[in-house]
Amino acid sequence: MSYQTTIEQTVFRFDDLKTLLAKASPERSGDQLAGLAAEGPVERLAAQMTLADLPLKAFLGEELIPAEDDEVSRLILKQHDPAAFALISTLTVGELREWLLRPETTQRQLEAVTWGLTPEMVAAVSKIMRLQDMITVSAKRQVVTRFRNTIGLAGRLSTRNQPNHPTDDSRGILASAIDGLLMGSGDAVIGVNPATDSTQDYIRIVSLLDELREKLAIPTQTCCLGHVTTAIEAMERRAPVDLVFQSVAGSEKANRGFGVDLALLREAHEAGRSLKRGLPGASIMYFETGQGAALSSDAHFGVDQQTMEARAYAVAREFDPLLVNTVVGFIGPEYLFNGKQIIRAGIEDHFCGKLLGLPMGVDVCYTNHADADQEDMDTLLTLLCAANVNFVITVPGADDIMLNYQSLSHHDAIYCRETLKRPPAPEFETWLAEIGLTDQDGRLRGAPAALSHYVQDSLQIGA
Repeated sequence: MSYQTTIEQTVFRFDDLKTLLAKASPERSGDQLAGLAAEGPVERLAAQMTLADLPLKAFLGEELIPAEDDEVSRLILKQHDPAAFALISTLTVGELREWLLRPETTQRQLEAVTWGLTPEMVAAVSKIMRLQDMITVSAKRQVVTRFRNTIGLAGRLSTRNQPNHPTDDSRGILASAIDGLLMGSGDAVIGVNPATDSTQDYIRIVSLLDELREKLAIPTQTCCLGHVTTAIEAMERRAPVDLVFQSVAGSEKANRGFGVDLALLREAHEAGRSLKRGLPGASIMYFETGQGAALSSDAHFGVDQQTMEARAYAVAREFDPLLVNTVVGFIGPEYLFNGKQIIRAGIEDHFCGKLLGLPMGVDVCYTNHADADQEDMDTLLTLLCAANVNFVITVPGADDIMLNYQSLSHHDAIYCRETLKRPPAPEFETWLAEIGLTDQDGRLRGAPAALSHYVQDSLQIGA
């Protein structure tokens, strides 16, 4: 089916739904690289006007990637709940935007339509929304998850303490993790991206992190972000695996590029649940996504990168995850060229994930060859706090020395806590006060004795 609109006697035609969605996307380098972007602001405006008038029902009648060829498309069809969709089925994309922004549309109404929305619908409505619009809606949508603590409550911000090390040195990992804990970072997860992916190193890393957590009685969870197959092998050896991690994308082919499919993810999910390390009914999966992942593996099928990103959320929500985050600027300027594009993408991803019922976090980050800097990251972090983001990622000095990209620092978490008044998960907040790291107002006081004694007593770190 083709679509068209007229602006000042000029007719703009769009051959199909995937073309319309791509042309309506705010400018970004990835769509330009793929040859999908609008030729300029006028064509983009025409596409957005056309998209705004499109009935939501149209998304149920036209597949972007044929289900017969793609298991993610089949999953999206399976997930769709007609009863939930009935609440909004008469709306156009533009009317959905207006409904989302209405003061009467609260958490309860947003929850009710979660499984009636498809990734393509939420991607579409984001394309005709300003940052302010998406922040307003996201702030209304809570998605609360639990493992050993409670993440995603309104007005709170959790953090992933990311103690990466270029050689996976045990002393270096523990020293970095303690550095983050001293600044109150780590209630979402203490999670290491391993430099290698051997099962032996994976088990060593999760064992290190588990020892640290147990000795300090930290109400959090740990994770080694190795490949899911490595995690399965480690769990078979009864390693102390809290969260099972995997990067995912929005098409079957793109996921094969990551070495996974839905069957493998289900196997990992069941293996993690069988360990029963968290609270009863705890969520145990941790997924990462990022705009450009499908394009970089030539697995986008002519679909714009932001819509492909939203399709990845269908994969994530199938497994009731504890954490999902978009590594928004990590893939590089080929996909998000500058700070403005990164900021827009971070707010889009968070908005789309929340509408689809995901506990969304954002790795507020950029690569060193992107046209971005830490002031752009300050802006995105502040906007995400206003949008009620579940968690962000922090590293020492905002410089990840293993992955070689710029993220947030632990000091940025302090800014969120003390200036923006975003305390951590309640259990972690209580722990920080009990060990003497924070005062009654939640402000940092200094190094608590418990952490100092652990450093002195640890065989890994030494005195």
